[in-house]
This record gives sequence, structure tokens and C-alpha cells, in this order.
Amino acid sequence: MAVSASPTALAGRDPAPLAQPDWRRVTRLLQRSRALDDIEETRLLPARQVLYQFSARGHDLAQILLGLELTDPHDAVTVYYRSRPMMLALGVDLEEAAAGPLARSGAFSDGRDIGVVFNKPGRGGATVLPACGGVGAQYTPAAGWAQAIGYHRDTLGDASYARSIAVVLGGDASVATAGFWSALTMATTLQLPMLIYIEDNGFGISVSSRMQTPGGNIAANLRSFSGLTIFEGDGADPRIAAERIGAAVRFVRDQRAPALLRLTVPRLSGHSGQDTQTYKTPETIARERANDPLQRLQRYLVPQRMSESEWRQIGAEAQRDVEQAVERALKRPLPDPARLTRHVFTERDAEGRAELQEQGGLAPLGLAFAPTTERPQPEPARINMLTAIRRTLDVELALNPRMMVFGEDVGPKGGVHGATLGLQDKHGAARVFDTSLSEEGIIGRAVGMALAGLLPVAEIQFRKYADPATEQLNDCGTMRWRTANRFAAPMVVRVPGGFFKCGDPWHSQTNEVAWVHGIGWRVAVPSNAEDAVGLLRAALRGNEPTIFFEHRALLDGASARRPYPGDAYVVPFGVARTVRAGEELTVVTWGAMVERCELAADASGVHAEILDLRTLSPWDREAVLESVRKTRRCLIVHEDNLTAGFGAEVAAVLAKEAFFTLEAPVERLTMPDIPSPHAPVLLDAAVPGVESITRAIRALASL
Repeated sequence: MAVSASPTALAGRDPAPLAQPDWRRVTRLLQRSRALDDIEETRLLPARQVLYQFSARGHDLAQILLGLELTDPHDAVTVYYRSRPMMLALGVDLEEAAAGPLARSGAFSDGRDIGVVFNKPGRGGATVLPACGGVGAQYTPAAGWAQAIGYHRDTLGDASYARSIAVVLGGDASVATAGFWSALTMATTLQLPMLIYIEDNGFGISVSSRMQTPGGNIAANLRSFSGLTIFEGDGADPRIAAERIGAAVRFVRDQRAPALLRLTVPRLSGHSGQDTQTYKTPETIARERANDPLQRLQRYLVPQRMSESEWRQIGAEAQRDVEQAVERALKRPLPDPARLTRHVFTERDAEGRAELQEQGGLAPLGLAFAPTTERPQPEPARINMLTAIRRTLDVELALNPRMMVFGEDVGPKGGVHGATLGLQDKHGAARVFDTSLSEEGIIGRAVGMALAGLLPVAEIQFRKYADPATEQLNDCGTMRWRTANRFAAPMVVRVPGGFFKCGDPWHSQTNEVAWVHGIGWRVAVPSNAEDAVGLLRAALRGNEPTIFFEHRALLDGASARRPYPGDAYVVPFGVARTVRAGEELTVVTWGAMVERCELAADASGVHAEILDLRTLSPWDREAVLESVRKTRRCLIVHEDNLTAGFGAEVAAVLAKEAFFTLEAPVERLTMPDIPSPHAPVLLDAAVPGVESITRAIRALASL
């Protein structure tokens, strides 16, 4: 539903008058924000004590008014690098606000991230989801939080979420990004309680907003967008800004439906501290300065609502408070380099207790899972890997009401591979559901859900399809580290891939090494149904984001069939499986290559030891080293490309740690550096097969 910009014209309703903001509080926060910007621009940036400076002057009044509206304990907001006024309005301490840009210890990221990339755990108030440096990356996590609000309220029956909302801040240039459109689609098709606030200052660094959206006004373009209510106004006018913001927030709370709020604001500084704004005409700069919301606020309040002396007093107090906060922040120690590599994954103290993140996932909530065992209790019948995955998802959905399974075609169709067949009928459409065709939206939504205390299990249909979600995947993995363990977003991302009856460059890639290199991700690559059950359950009950790679050739492959190992069975990450013992040579492999290596070992006549790594992050270095120190030879076989494939990492470790025990060079047998070809004859030539592995084993054993 698109409506007039007037907040009193909402589909014929006559809302009650909006409460007036506490204008003295607004003034105090605005003056504090200006003082922080001024000190950074004139003193700290020239002295190189602040290295990245993003002034919010001009954006500040509207942000403060919006921040003061976010009073529900389950509200959340995703911000970007020009959002410090919002943080101040949400209660961030002045010293902490100053310490972040100064890269001092104990601030938002402990010096690990740019100081304006904020985060704030809820602690009884609104949560500020960890901001990212990428433009547009903030939209889909906000949509995920908004969907989680409805899940908490309707599926888990938590009435405290009845009026909660998710808010996202973005500039006018960010409306051109995939993240914006993906979140907009989610918010409108699902009717999420989500407010999209666009601060339109007319420029994306130096590029006009007319290059980002037709006519330069995203609200005008979206007036006919189904399911969306639009508010517009002058964000530098105190009365209009307060009225529009209050009406938009109340609409989203009351209607549990999305709205877009576009306010025009001046950017009274360069994009960053280094930007001289030479691309703006003198007339543009003069017009922006004349529209300064601080001056307009003064004219609005003085003398009708406060005296001139009171205005000056608030300004003087704000300047004093900020000066003192900056001095305290400068006295903080620099971040400790000895802690630099901490908090990539969950850590444990000397007593073995996990040092949990403050927010995100199930672990900080103290939720307990049913007992598990590493000892299988096999049933008589063998099942294929596809059935094993489906059954594990089914069991865990029944045990964990906070778990949700989603992706393209996972609902009534049951997934393009059949892994979720029947799960929606059994567990309901709120818990097993289809998504719009946007991998950015699938993973970004999962991030927001995980931060809201749910367990998202997202499916990406094929490995190559994950590429549009790369930014969200990378941001999710680094979250624990870049917030110094304040936040983490544990989730499971199921990714089928690899060859099947044929290949092609779009559906058959593996490239699992990309997520091994992706900081903060665990990566599992099971080769059989039993391991699939154990690794998937371990991932679903873990506290890390995990890539669970499902090889298409193994889903119904005869070699991968095993008895179901029981509803409590887990396989710990980082523990390789010895497929067969041997004395002459070690073969290190994983996934679909395990069966081929077994057949090749049989055909070779060589007494080869075969290790199935099962997980690549972490990987079992000690098992590989122990085996190679015994056999003194190693062949690494994988389906991924040769150059920079994970086999190179294994080989590098062996070269360093087992150099003096090796009797032959470490060899790798992989696909050549090409995409997966389609024709079966070409695929057979590209992927290591039994014959080529047999030859490699014999050749290495003879050296």
C-alpha cells in the first residue's frame, strides 16, 4: 500500500496526535554529536590520531529523533558508517563513541574495525546489529531480524515482541545495491515490521543521486510498490522530521508492516575526512549550509520553547562533556597485539568453559540440547546421504523450536535435490519455507535471524549460486572477530555442488577452499551418510557459522549409503577418518573422491593408507602428519582446481612439519584450472578418476 507523504493520510485513518520529542534531550545529543565531529575534523584527524573520519553533520538531527523512538527491548537497527548520532541517541557512552575512531582498547571492535562501524548488544534496549563497511550490506540482516520478530511473536508465542520493529539506515546511493532490493522484496512480500530509512543528501561520495535511481528520489519510484507505505519530508526541519519519523515508527509498530521513510538532509562535510568536495558547486555548498539542521533547530526552539541562554548552556555543557570524553578515550591503552588472533571462533578458558559472545545464536541464551554421542547406534537398513540429511533436519527441527530451514524451493517442492521433502508439511510453513530468488537475501536474512536468537539453516541450491552472497557470508564469518566477541551469528548453510551425471560451470563447482579461507567459517564435506548425520548434527548444535557441503554425486550414490547412526550421533569437527590403514603411502582426500581413492588403492596393489578429512575447517593436521610420518609418502586428491586448492595447504604443512621424514615429494591430483565441463567425456577427463588416481599412487610409491 503506497500512501501520501502526509502521516495523517494513512489509508483514511485519523491517528492520535504524536507525542512531542524531548527537545532539550535532542538538543543535547545534537550538540554532542557536532562537538565530536568538530574535534575529530580539526584536531584528531590532522594529528593522525583518527585515521578514518566520517562526519554526520546534517544527518544528525533526524537520526537522533529516530533513535529516541526505538524504545522496545526487541527493536533492532542496522546502521552504516555515518550513524554515530543514532548511536548516541541509543545510549552509547560518549567515551566509547570517541574511543572507536581513535582505535582504542575496549571500544566497539577493540581496534579491529573502522571506528565508525558500530555495534551494540541489546542489554535490555534496542540492538545495533554489527555494521559492515560494504554499502548496502545492512539491509538484509535487518529484514532477517524483522522476520525473527514475527517468529518469536507468532510461532514461539512470545508476546513481548508484539510491537517490536527492525530499522535500517541507508544513504541515497545505497538504494542501487542488491541488498536494498532484496530486503525490500522480503519486507513487502512477507509484510515484515521493518522501517527502511533513507537519508537522502543527494550524493554518493561525489556521484549524484540521479545516477543511483531515476529522478534521484527512491520514494517517488516506489509509490506504486505493493505492500509498502511511504513517508517523505525534510529531515533538516525539526517539526517535519519529528512528525514524519514518529508517524513512520508508529505505523510499523501498529500495522506490523513495512514502511519506507525518505528524508532529505544536507551533508555538511565531505564523504570522509579526506574529501574536499571539489565536485560541489559553491552554490550547492552554500545551499546546504543554509539548511543546517542545528541552526534550524535553534530557530525552532528559541525563544518559543527555550531561552537563548539555555540553548548556549546546553551547547557549552555538550562541548565540555565531549572534551572530557575524548581525553578519557585518549588515555585508554592501544589494543593489545597479543590478542590479535583471538575470537575467530568460540574459545574456552583454562577450565574448559566456553567464552561466549554477548549476543547471537542460542548459546548466550543458555539453551541446552539433548545429549549426544560419538558412538553410532546403527539401524539395520542402509540409507542414502539424501535421506540421512533429511532425517537429521527432521529430528533437529522437532527438538529445537528456534530452528528454521529455508531457501529457494525448499518448501512444498522439498528442495531441488529433495533434502527437505515433507519437512514443511510436518513442521509448518513458518519453520520450513521458500525465499525469494536472492542469495544475498537468503544469507543476509539468516544473519539477522541468528543475531535475534534463532538457528537459521539456509540452503544455497548449488555452490556457484553462493557467489552473490559472498559479502554476507564474509561479513558473517568475521563478525565474532571484528566485534571482539560481542556478537556472533551461528548458522548452517547447506551447499550442494560437485559433478553428477555430467558437469557444467554453474552447478558443478566445488571451490570449498573459498570458505576455508573465509575467516570464521567451519566447513564440513561428508563422504557418506553416517558422517553426514554426525557432522550436520554437530553443526546444528554448534556455536559457529558452518558451511555444510553436500556433494551431488553422493546424495544417492551407492558408496555413500550407510545405516542411520541414531538421533544423538555427532562427529566432532577436525577429526579425520581412517578409511583404511596402510604402510606404503598416505592418500589424503575428502568428499566424492574418497570412493575413487578406495577403488584406486585396490587396483594399484600398493598398501596405501586413506584419510578422509571430513572437515576442512578445522582440519586434522595431526592425523595427516602421523600417517605421513609412518608411510613417508603422500598423495592429495581433490575435485577442486589445482592452483590454491585446499591440497596446497595440506602440502605446505607437510613440507614444513614432515620434511625430514618424506622420501618423495608431496603430490596433488586435482581438476585442472578450468571450470567443470558439461560433456561427460570432458568431465571424465577433468575430474580425478579411478584410473588416474591408480597411476598416481603407483608412480608415487615407486619413487
